[in-house]
Amino acid sequence: MPEDASTQIGTLRLPARVHFGYGARAQLPEVVAVHGRRVLAVVDPFLVGTSVLTEVVDSLTAAGLQVRVYSDITPELPVPTLTAAAEVAREHGADVVLAIGGGSALDAAKVVALLSRLDGPLPRYYGENQVPGPVVPIVAVPTTAGTGSEVTPVAVVSDPERELKVGISSPFLVPAAAVVDPELTLGAPASVTAFSGIDALVHAVESYTARPLELDWSAPLPVFTGRNALAEPIALQAAAHLGPWLPVAVAEPGNRQARGEVARGALLGGVAFGSTGTHLCHALQYPIGGLTKTPHGLGTGLLLPYVLDLLRQDPAVAERIAALGAALEGIPVTEASAERTVARVVAINAAIGVPADLAAIGIDRDQLPHVADLGLRSARLLAIAPVDPTRELLLELLEHAHAGLLTDRSVA
Repeated sequence: MPEDASTQIGTLRLPARVHFGYGARAQLPEVVAVHGRRVLAVVDPFLVGTSVLTEVVDSLTAAGLQVRVYSDITPELPVPTLTAAAEVAREHGADVVLAIGGGSALDAAKVVALLSRLDGPLPRYYGENQVPGPVVPIVAVPTTAGTGSEVTPVAVVSDPERELKVGISSPFLVPAAAVVDPELTLGAPASVTAFSGIDALVHAVESYTARPLELDWSAPLPVFTGRNALAEPIALQAAAHLGPWLPVAVAEPGNRQARGEVARGALLGGVAFGSTGTHLCHALQYPIGGLTKTPHGLGTGLLLPYVLDLLRQDPAVAERIAALGAALEGIPVTEASAERTVARVVAINAAIGVPADLAAIGIDRDQLPHVADLGLRSARLLAIAPVDPTRELLLELLEHAHAGLLTDRSVA
């Protein structure tokens, strides 16, 4: 699709090293040692006592590193628990924070690295570009395929004083290194694989459909820069890996090729949205997730077909949605259409167990105006949307998602 010169801009902020592949975790002793000898390993609680964690800690210890394991990670990441974890890092004198686990563990490690180098309290860093300088180096090792946190500049936490989750976004939060070993995802339950995997697809879709932003190159850049010429092909690659293989990974959890494809797609999705940003699915999921206590990826995945269905009404965005569908299905763009893309996403959701509508996860219709109002608070996310995100538009989207109604009934 032709673009004018104003949209041909791009920014990538990535780890200095990214290793991907079965067995890649063997690189950890060297990757970690680059940053110092004292290591705080922030790990998911379920890893304690497993052969995976024992193997990693033993390999680091054999390399002469002093490792302290910290596993008191609460999934929603309440701020007081993160402050306590940072105190442990300070006591240990951590030169490097090693994060092993799902998105919560990786985001927790980012906050620990921040607060063990810079003074709190944490709320002073909420929002974009509020972190004034480097944090303790982070080496990120995901055990689920979805969040892309191993390559992104954002951490999301829960603040009891706020109704919605809060993001901290800064280039200084991008890990120093990411080691993505698909073997570590083999034990993930089907629901985790499904909801984290569909969230990775949302990352790719929202990155590729982002609004072009006018950047002032003479001033500090926003963390998320909108439509991104460098990220666009990466987003399409992510969709190409996730589309055919996510349903297989959910149905056949021991399928090593499927696990590898999904892990690769999730990594690429993180690379894409970490520079571009996300928009409507994420802006609305935060209040929906808070109300229903359902997994993040379930919410973003549920909303995805309805967001695409709304966006395809704009002919320019419809072209992009068609290109995404071509990548998802591995077909020529000439055979793709926005309608076909929506139908494909609906089919993927059905295959992996994502609920079809908001009513199915406990949202009442009379709650929709409140959800829309809360969604409007996510101004940074909404600024990335390729349409003007008015309250009326958000409410229309939510009404469709609640009723399970797509504008083209043939793809429902």
